[in-house]
This record gives sequence, structure tokens and C-alpha cells, in this order.
Amino acid sequence: MDLLGFALAILLIELTPGPNMGWLIALTLTKGRRAGLAAMIGIASGLACNAALSVIAASLILSSGAVLVQIIAVLGAAMMAWLAWEAWRDNGDTSQSATPDDAAQGSLLAGFVINLINPKAALFFITVMPQFVAGGQPDFAQGFTFAAISVSVATAVHLALILGAAQLRPVLMHERRARIVRRILAVAMLGVGVWFLAKAFG
Repeated sequence: MDLLGFALAILLIELTPGPNMGWLIALTLTKGRRAGLAAMIGIASGLACNAALSVIAASLILSSGAVLVQIIAVLGAAMMAWLAWEAWRDNGDTSQSATPDDAAQGSLLAGFVINLINPKAALFFITVMPQFVAGGQPDFAQGFTFAAISVSVATAVHLALILGAAQLRPVLMHERRARIVRRILAVAMLGVGVWFLAKAFG
């Protein structure tokens, strides 16, 4: 097993701007570090389940790939559209209807669901992981080892992003700036949803 090569591949992917990165930064800026950390836990849990299911069902997915990938893509696009709508209509006022606990719980759930059904993560394990395993076909032990490495690297990168955004929050939390951040995030997430569909049906 090429564990180092796989870890470096994961690191490069995680350092490339994507929906998790943008969402975590914007969420931390608008809702605070606690919400960002909750989302990080949700993302890690979702990625872990996604990876485990991908390892267990790799042969099934490869044999009936097109339809299954399209179904996953539609679910992923729907979730991104929902998150985009939530970000767009959020007026940034959490003093009455949204307590810190509410924000944290909602962020954890959203992070879990979007990464559980993330087609990019599933496709990565199916197409890239075999390049790093002995014999080209992962057994359960190898597969779960790579899954653990993937989640660990992703979580480390996400934690660094959250802590960095939390430091910038006092500067960027002016109401107008926060609204701009949310609107940019909403458009970006909607674009990612469209990209999910384009990749699956294109």
C-alpha cells in the first residue's frame, strides 16, 4: 500500500477550493467558531460513512455505475441547492430565532448529510483508491485504512480553515460584509450543484 502517496493525493484535493472549504469558511464567519467546528464533525462523519459504504459496495457501484452515480449526483445537487437557499435568505440575525446550540446542531446535520451523499467523495474512492493499493483491488483492511487516512487529512485541513476564519471574524462580521459573504456562498453552492449534475449526465 502506498499510504504516503495516497495521503499526499488527499491533501492536494483538500487544498483545492471546493464546497466544504467555502461553506466552512463562510459558516465560521457568519455563525461563529462553534458552528464551524460542529460542521467539521458532521463533515468528517459523513465522509467516514461515505468512504465505508464506497469500500464495501465498490464492486456493485462499478458494475452498475452510471445509474447509481446519477442518482447520487441528483441527491447531492438537491442538497447544495437547499444549502444555497438557506444561505441566500439568511439575514444574519441569530439573536432571536437561532441560538448557538441551534446553529451548531444544524451545521453538524448539514455537514453530515451533504458529505454522506457527496458523489465526488464516492467517485474518488472508486476510481483513485485502487491506484494506491496492493494488487489494484482493495480488500476491506486496505480500504478502511485509506478511508481513515482520507478523513483524517480532510479534518486537519478543515480545522485549520475554521481557526483561521475565526480569527478574521471580528474584522469581517460587519452586517453588509457578512451578507455579501453569504450571497457569494449561495451562488457558489448552487454552481457546485449544477456541476454535480453536469458531471453525471454530461
